[in-house]
Amino acid sequence: MEQNTLGADISPFRTQSQILEELAGRVAQAELADVNMAFQSHVATDDEGDESEEMDKGSACCPASFRIGLDMCETTIDDMKWMRRANWQNNPSGHRSTSVDLTEQLEQKVKFMRLSITGDMDNPHHFVGVGDQELGEASTLLAQSLELREKYMEMGNQAFHRTTKRHLHGQYGPVANDSALLKSRPGSYYNGHDLPYNLDYGKQNPSTSAGGGCDVYDIYEPFNSSPPDDLHYTVRIHQGIAKVFKSELHEQKGEALYELKSNLKSFVKDYNVVLSLAAHGPVKTFCFKRLCFLESKFNLHILLNEQNETAAQKAVPHRDFYNVRKVDTHIHGSSCFNQKHLLRFIKKKLKKYPDEKVFQAPDGHIMTLQEVFDTLNLNAYDLSTDSLDVHADKNTFHRFDKFNQKYNPLGKSMLRDIFLKTNNFIKGKYFAELIKEVAADLEESKYQNTEPRLSIYGSSRSEWTRLAEWATSHNVVSPNIRFLIQVPRLYDVYKAKNMISNFEEIIGNLFIPLIEASINPSSNEKLHKFLNMVVGFDSVDDESKADLSMFNSESPTPDHWTAPKNPPYSYYLYFMYANIAVVNMIRKDRGLNTFSFRPHSGEAGSINHLVSSFLLAENINHGLLLRKAPALQYLFYLSQIPVAMSPLSNNSLFLDYHRNPLPVFFSRGIPVSLSTDDPMQFHYTKEPLMEEYSIASQVWKMTPCDMCELAMNSVIMSGFEKKVKEHWLGKNFEKEGPSGNDIRQTNVPNIRIAFRHETLCEELSMICRIAKEARSRNGSGDASSSH
Repeated sequence: MEQNTLGADISPFRTQSQILEELAGRVAQAELADVNMAFQSHVATDDEGDESEEMDKGSACCPASFRIGLDMCETTIDDMKWMRRANWQNNPSGHRSTSVDLTEQLEQKVKFMRLSITGDMDNPHHFVGVGDQELGEASTLLAQSLELREKYMEMGNQAFHRTTKRHLHGQYGPVANDSALLKSRPGSYYNGHDLPYNLDYGKQNPSTSAGGGCDVYDIYEPFNSSPPDDLHYTVRIHQGIAKVFKSELHEQKGEALYELKSNLKSFVKDYNVVLSLAAHGPVKTFCFKRLCFLESKFNLHILLNEQNETAAQKAVPHRDFYNVRKVDTHIHGSSCFNQKHLLRFIKKKLKKYPDEKVFQAPDGHIMTLQEVFDTLNLNAYDLSTDSLDVHADKNTFHRFDKFNQKYNPLGKSMLRDIFLKTNNFIKGKYFAELIKEVAADLEESKYQNTEPRLSIYGSSRSEWTRLAEWATSHNVVSPNIRFLIQVPRLYDVYKAKNMISNFEEIIGNLFIPLIEASINPSSNEKLHKFLNMVVGFDSVDDESKADLSMFNSESPTPDHWTAPKNPPYSYYLYFMYANIAVVNMIRKDRGLNTFSFRPHSGEAGSINHLVSSFLLAENINHGLLLRKAPALQYLFYLSQIPVAMSPLSNNSLFLDYHRNPLPVFFSRGIPVSLSTDDPMQFHYTKEPLMEEYSIASQVWKMTPCDMCELAMNSVIMSGFEKKVKEHWLGKNFEKEGPSGNDIRQTNVPNIRIAFRHETLCEELSMICRIAKEARSRNGSGDASSSH
C-alpha cells in the first residue's frame, strides 16, 4: 500500500471516490501553501530524467495505483507531461497536431487548483476501475450511441454539443478558441435560432441613439415582418412523415425536394442499440463509477476553489445573481401565473364587467359572466384561493388525474374554458390578458424571462389558424417571452370520439398547416407571423401510463395505426421529431427561424422514454428517471443534453424534494436548469422562478456561483435568438470553455467554466480514444466510421 503527498492511502482495492473523499478531508485541514509545496516536491522535472524514469517504473510495478496532485496557480511540469500525452494521442506518429495547438492550450489555461490523476497512462483500465476488455466494450458502445445522437441532431437541424462532436471526430482535449480553429470545427452546440426573416429586432431606438447604443429590448416586433415569396410547393404525408415536392409532376415521379432520410424501422434499430447499452451490465458498472468520480471531483473542486470563485464574483462591478438573466425553460401557459393572480383577475372581471357575454351553454344559451357565477351560487366577495382550489396538495402525489383537475377553477371546466383557453366564445380574450399581465411583471423585473407552452391538439387543421389569430389579434407579444407548442398524446381520446380514423390524421393536422405557412406564407400570413415567436415543440401527458402497445420494427406506420389504443411514447416522439425535421429543412433554406424538440421525458414511467429522447430531443424536461439509469445519465453528460428540472412540481407529483436528483446531476456536470412547470399549482408569489432558486439554494446549500451557473444554463438551453443570447451572455458565448464566458454578463467565474470544460474533455478523450483503439483491434475502423 502506498501513500500520496497528503497521506491518503492509495490502495488498488479502494475506489477513486473513497480516495477523493479522504483527500478532501485532509485538504480541508491543510494550508494551501503546504499543499502546493507537497505537490511540487512530488513532480519530477525534465532535467531529472532518471527520476522520471524511476517514477514511471514505480507506476508500472503497481499499475492500479495513481497519484493525486493539486496544481496551484501556474502551469507545472505535470501539465507539460499531460500535454505531451495529449499530443501523442492526437498524433501517435509524433508529428505536431494541426487541429489542436498545445501551446495555445497552455497559454489560455485558467489559474485555479486542479485535481490531476496520473498513473500508467498506457493502460487506462488501471485508473478507471474496470477490466481492459470491459473498458473497450463500454467505450465502443458509448461512442456508438453518441454518434447515433449526432446523426439525428444533424438530420433534424437541432443542436449537438460542439465539444462532444469535436472529440467524436478525433480532436481530443481542450482547444483554444482562435478564429481559424473555429472555422475548421464541425457543428455547434447552439441551434442558432436566428432572427425571424426581415425582423427589425434590436434596431436603434431614436430615443436612445444619443447614447451611442441600443438594447435588444428597444424594439421587438415579430408581427411586423414581411413574409418571403410563395413557392407553391406541394406537401403530402407518406407513412406518417411529410414530404415536400416542387410540383405535382415531381410528386408523381416520387422526387421529393424535402424529405427525411430515415424511417420507423431504421429508428427502431438505432433505438435498440441505445436500449441495449442502458441494460448492459459492464457498461452500467463503468458509467456508475465514472459518475461517482465526476461528483467527487466536483466536491473536491469546490473545497479547493470556492473562495477563489467567490472572490472572482465579488470583483465584478454591478453584476450579481439578481441581475443575471434567467429563463423559465419549462412552464405551461395556462398556469403561468400564481393562484392569487388568477383570483384577483376573476374578481376584477366579475366586478367591472359582470354583463359581458362569455360562454355559450350546450343548449345554445349565451351566458354573461354574472350568470355563470350565479349558477355556481357565488359572488366576487365569496371567492378565495381556498374555494378556487387550483393549488396542488398531498392528494395529487402520484395522482396525475387529480392534478389535471386542478386546472379547473372551483372544480368547474366551464371556468377553465372561459379564463384559460385560447379558443372559446370570447376568442381567448381573458387568457390573453392574463398572459400579458405576466409579461408586464417580467418586463418590470427585466432579468427574468419565460417560455410558456401553448397547446395544439392535432384534432383539426384549423387549430393553428385559431391560435395565430388569438396571438396576433390580442397582440400577445413581449421581449421576455417566447412560446413553445405542446402536443398532448390524446390519440385514443379522439379515436374513441370518432374524430379521426388513424394516427396519420393527427400528424397531418399538426404539421401540414405549419409546412404550408413556411412554403406559402401569404396563404396564412397570421400564422407566419406567429411562428416568429415559436421556438420549439413539447410532447406532454402522464408518463406514468403504461404503453399498451409494443414499440418495435413490426409497429404499423401511422396510416395503418387504426387501433383504439394510444401509440407508445417512443412512437409519438419519433413521428413528431421526423416532421419537425422536415419543417426545419424548409425554414432553414428560407431564412426563417427553426424549431427545437424539447419533450417531457423521464418524469415517470419507463426509462425507455429517455432512450428515445436521447436520440431525438435537443433537450428535455424533468429527467428524474436518469437517476435510475447510470448508462443513460452518463450519455446525457457526455452529450451535454440540457435538462429543465422542476423540484417543486416533482415534490407534489412524483418525488419528494429531498430525493430530487438535481444537485447530483449538477455536481456531475449535466447542464441542468431550474424551472417552474405550473406556478398556479405550486407557487405563491408573482416571481415563481425566484421561489425555485430560493428554495434550492437553502435546501441544497448552493453557492452564488452555483446559482449563476444554473441561470446561465437556462439561457443557453432556451430558444431565445442568438443576438439576444449575445446580449445576455457575451459576444463569444458560443465558444468552448472560458473563452466563451464573459463574467461581466454571466457572473460565473472562469474557474468554474474551465473546470467543467476540462473535465468534460478528459472524459470524452478517454472514451473516444479507447473506442477508436478497440475498433482498430476489431478491424472496424475509427470512431467516426459510421458517419
